[in-house]
Amino acid sequence: MTDKDSNVTRRTDPRDVTQPRLGPVGWARWAWRQLTSMRTALFLLLLLAVGAVPGSIWPQRSLDATRTADYIAQHPTLGPWLDRLGMFEVYASPWFSAIYLLLFISLVGCVLPRSRQHWAAMRSVPPRAPKRLTRLPAHVEMTLDATPAETLEAARVALRRKRMRVHAHDAASVSAEGGYLKETGNLVFHLSLVLLIVGVAYGHLLGWKADIIVPEGKSFASTVTRYDTFAPGPWVDESSLTPFTMRVDSLTATFEDRVTSKGQFGQPRNFDARVTTTDEPGGVETKRKLAVNHPVDIGGASVYLLGNGYAPVITVKDAKGEVLYTGPTPFLSQDTNYKSVGAIKIGGATPKQLGLVGLFLPTAIIDEETGPSSVFPDDRDPALALSLYEGELFPGGRPQSVFTLDTESMDKVLNADGSDITRLWVKPGDTVTLPGGRGTLTFEKVTRWAGLSVRHDPGKTLTLVASLAALAGLITSLTVRRRRVFVRIVEGDGAAVDGVGAGTRLVIGGMSKGDDDGLQDLVDDVAQTLSQRSATLEKR
Repeated sequence: MTDKDSNVTRRTDPRDVTQPRLGPVGWARWAWRQLTSMRTALFLLLLLAVGAVPGSIWPQRSLDATRTADYIAQHPTLGPWLDRLGMFEVYASPWFSAIYLLLFISLVGCVLPRSRQHWAAMRSVPPRAPKRLTRLPAHVEMTLDATPAETLEAARVALRRKRMRVHAHDAASVSAEGGYLKETGNLVFHLSLVLLIVGVAYGHLLGWKADIIVPEGKSFASTVTRYDTFAPGPWVDESSLTPFTMRVDSLTATFEDRVTSKGQFGQPRNFDARVTTTDEPGGVETKRKLAVNHPVDIGGASVYLLGNGYAPVITVKDAKGEVLYTGPTPFLSQDTNYKSVGAIKIGGATPKQLGLVGLFLPTAIIDEETGPSSVFPDDRDPALALSLYEGELFPGGRPQSVFTLDTESMDKVLNADGSDITRLWVKPGDTVTLPGGRGTLTFEKVTRWAGLSVRHDPGKTLTLVASLAALAGLITSLTVRRRRVFVRIVEGDGAAVDGVGAGTRLVIGGMSKGDDDGLQDLVDDVAQTLSQRSATLEKR
């Protein structure tokens, strides 16, 4: 600090300066402004994308509880910690929900004030024309053979034809503004993001999804106990599902069986299913076609055909001839030739439960190096290659896939000479005897199975509309330019025009919000329009 009388500089002790205190209300206002800033919204959007990454790395319990349980069992140290952190239920975890909610609040707090400001700007008149339009980034100076009043009126007409709002603040200038759709598109984009978040959240809370494998000739009813997997939203009443039914009458699959130069041999060409549906038990049956990307809508849900495979019909009897197991058994394909793995679990066998695991081969061969294989995906020469086990099928009651057999609590059933595990090679129509008086196994025939995914998403319509609106808003905000054009008379009557008569001298200037390569072209076009208008008036 400087003393005026002595010109001596004195230093102020920092302890003598009283800093203003924000207080609770001030801190709350500061926190709200930080949260509702566009920078925070973009950061939360990035954080949400990063937070979704674990959902694609680790199995999710809502999609495949069996795979999740197997992962935890195989990783006894890491698995429980990941489970505590919610890595197996990412999209339902508290931390992911917190990011989701903060993003929603941030967008709402950012967009609503901007919407009010934009509404006020749209209703206001364009600003006054600057006195020196030549300082604007785009401008033109010219002289017209017309009076100032005629010049300004021509300017109003020309600017209105450019779809700009026009206003005259004084008798010597005209102001025009256009391109409000740019900000409108920007706001529509952000408001659509809010609606998109609402739609996704609504679908998550009240929607559900389920998966089921249905062999040919079999049917299912839409009940929780019938589905192989069922993932309901937090607010879903599982007893309120619409009990529609669907029967898979046939599944058709075609494969390329000709050797072409494009190397397409064995590639799938098409697969679809013929199904029979009823809206309610005992209702009217309807024949429908179910194909990839062409779902069937029924009971407020959409049924998708996601996969297909083979389900050989197998019958297992005990030594007395009583049927212990019968029916189609789904096998899961492992390669493009549909070499498929599967398991047959016979819980009623005595004195120990029996399990067979192995391969289904649509066009079977035995290769010296790779063993049993399939050389074509269609069932041209099918066979089963199975190995036999006995013991406890479900140790500890832990869930397991229908395609696999947990042999941890089971023993190998050795062949007659006791040298190796019993291996069976069975073709359709064959019946083989299981060793040790354990009965027989018959390969009846080959059928197919359809992998169906059932989805009920009440928020999909809102999500679709919001997505389309966001796209339209984004395109509008990127293509429309916010521009202002001013016309000012700089001299009155009496200015010579090429030494002949009198004229009006004016300057046309333009400015734009952001980079605009076409601004000068717009100003030149307005100038050309005024010149043509002046020439028309002169002829009159």
